[in-house]
Formats: sequence, C-alpha cells, structure tokens
Amino acid sequence: MLAYTYIEKGKFALVEKPKPSLIESTDAIVRVTMSSICTSDLHIKHGSVPRSVPGITVGHEMVGVVEEVGSKVTHVKPGDRVTVNVNGYVNNCNDPNGGWALGCRIDGGQTEYVRVPLANQGLNRIPDSVTDEQALLVGDVLATGFWAARISEITEDDTVLIIGAGPTGICTLLCVMLKQPKRIIVCEKSEERRRFVREHYPDVLLTTPEECKDFIMKNSDHGGADRVLEVAGADDTFRLAWECARPNAIVTVVALYDRPQILPLPEMYGKNLTFKTGGVDGCDCEEVLRLIEVGKIDTTPLITHRFPLSDIEEAYRVFENKLDGVIKVAIENKNDENIE
Repeated sequence: MLAYTYIEKGKFALVEKPKPSLIESTDAIVRVTMSSICTSDLHIKHGSVPRSVPGITVGHEMVGVVEEVGSKVTHVKPGDRVTVNVNGYVNNCNDPNGGWALGCRIDGGQTEYVRVPLANQGLNRIPDSVTDEQALLVGDVLATGFWAARISEITEDDTVLIIGAGPTGICTLLCVMLKQPKRIIVCEKSEERRRFVREHYPDVLLTTPEECKDFIMKNSDHGGADRVLEVAGADDTFRLAWECARPNAIVTVVALYDRPQILPLPEMYGKNLTFKTGGVDGCDCEEVLRLIEVGKIDTTPLITHRFPLSDIEEAYRVFENKLDGVIKVAIENKNDENIE
C-alpha cells in the first residue's frame, strides 16, 4: 500500500509499505477513506517534534471504515465508519501507544490502511447522516477547538479574542460560537483568511496583529478581552495574547510553538492572569460528532482543496506554502465507495 513517510528531517516521501495487521487485542485496522494534512505534520517534517520517529507513516487526522478488530475492542465493529482521534486525554496518557502516537511515534493515516491502538478510546463511529468530509476534522483540529473553548470558561458576558484564523483557529471560532459570548474578535495577519472569516462568519469582528491591542481596548468592556485563545503559535502571538487580556482574564494557549516562549512575570504581574495550556484532547469527539449531526458545527467550508493520495506531495506543497487560499486539504482514497 502507499504510505506518506517521514524519511529524515526536511524530507517526506510516498513509499510502498505492507498492509498493517493486528498486534494487540485492543487494536483495530481501519481502511482510510479520507485524511488531511495538519500543521503538526509540518512540525515533524522540520524537526520540531523530537519524539517523532523517522520511518513512520505521517498523518493523524483521518476517517475510514473498520476492517478488523482485536478481541477486546467493543466500541466499534467491522464495517463501521469511524473518525480516528488522538486517544482520549492525550496529555494524561502514559501508554506508549496512546496520546499523540499515530503519525508521530507509530504509523499514521496518510495511507490506505492504519492500525489504531487502544481502539475503544481512539475510534468514534460516524453517524449515518454525517459524511466523511463533515467528520474529517473531528479527531484533531476540531477536537482542539472544542477543548480550547471548553477549558476557557466562556460566559455570555465575555469578549473573546481568538488569535489566528488558520484551520485550528477557525475550528476554535466555531466552538466558541456555541458558547454565545457577547462578542468574538479574531486577530489574523492574512488578508485571505480574514476575508474567509468575513464571508462565512459575518458577525465576528476582525483585526490584525498590528492593530489588535488598540482594537481590543475599543471593543471590550473591561480594558481587554475577558478570554483570549491563542491558536496561532507565531513568534509574537504569545506576548500579544497576554497583552490583550484584561486583568483577571483567562488566557488559553493551544498553539504549538517552534521555540520556547518567554513568560515576563514582572511585566504581567499586576494582571492576575490565569493561563491554561495544552494541545488537542480527543475526549469530546463523540459530543462533537453529535453537534455535527444536528447541524450546530459545520467544518466543510474549511476544506478548500482535494487531492488523491498519489498526489499528496502536491497537496503538501500547496498547504505548506499557503497557496491558492488553502485552509484545509482532503486526501481522498478514490477507490472507496464511501467518499462523499
């Protein structure tokens, strides 16, 4: 089977690998119908994820059909369409095959078949009325956005600032909208991405990093944002996040940075900020699928480009270089009848 593989720092390649088989009684084999490219995959490519293993198939954002299950798998059965998530509370998982293992430490999903360890926690059945495309982002960026909104303790009186309108930022926006805060402000440097937000979510206020602090002061009730969600991970966005927060605000950081960030305590001392950090947790995927099923979350506008697995090199080129207005890319396995 074809598998997009981490060769060495700076190099991925599409290679032939054998179809995986069950190893543990808690495993499942999933036939991948659709996968996507995540910014985290680019971090692996550029050597920013030290625990990633050369030789593994990359990709951790995928949907497919269960082919085979181990004897202890009870949550799904062969024939079920499923999302593949990152195994529950990722950052609390001590199992070597749990947490962010797929596409990092063990073979992931930019391929035709994938072995999913801990399948009872790592797979969620897709409702019959939900398409593969609707469910594609559930296991990673949408789970990240849902997690970020949940831990931010957003109320209906809050001004919420979201820094970054990339795929994770927009997924975070969709989940913040469920909380119905008083106002939502999105800070994004790309005019193309600001235009995307303006066209699809016209009630959201928009600003740029250069104008953000002044904009927040003019459009908030308490001298800054009540809740700040940092999902950009750029060189200056961590500082921007706490500078735009009002005293006693919550600043939630789910961005993945390439380098350490400075916590300048003398400068921020009097603001009495609460910081919440952490990457994606897959513990809410079933709830997220339910919200998709009833029409409260729709991520399909984010999928701007589609490529077959055989053209995944071109898909990466477009995604990594942010060409042609790309937000998210779907990698389709065309031989599967379930692709919508």
